[in-house]
Amino acid sequence: MLTMYSTTWCGYCHRLRSQLDREGIAYTVIDIEQDPNAADFVMGVNGGNQTVPTLRFADNSALTNPSIVQVKAHLAALAATAADPA
Repeated sequence: MLTMYSTTWCGYCHRLRSQLDREGIAYTVIDIEQDPNAADFVMGVNGGNQTVPTLRFADNSALTNPSIVQVKAHLAALAATAADPA
């Protein structure tokens, strides 16, 4: 599952959401201004900063303000790792 940590006013978040939608990539959005635990996670992976969009992947890895190309590459790498029986 892909989770996007966002805010309602973040232009970069809106852009990435529309790109994910266009690519058919499923995700859940969590507003860090409404969820203190989400804000803590974002600050934890961003050196104390509430930088959004921050994406959290099924393996708990994270990307901050990624391009759609970076998101697709990370998802492909995770899928390849999951498919590798070694």
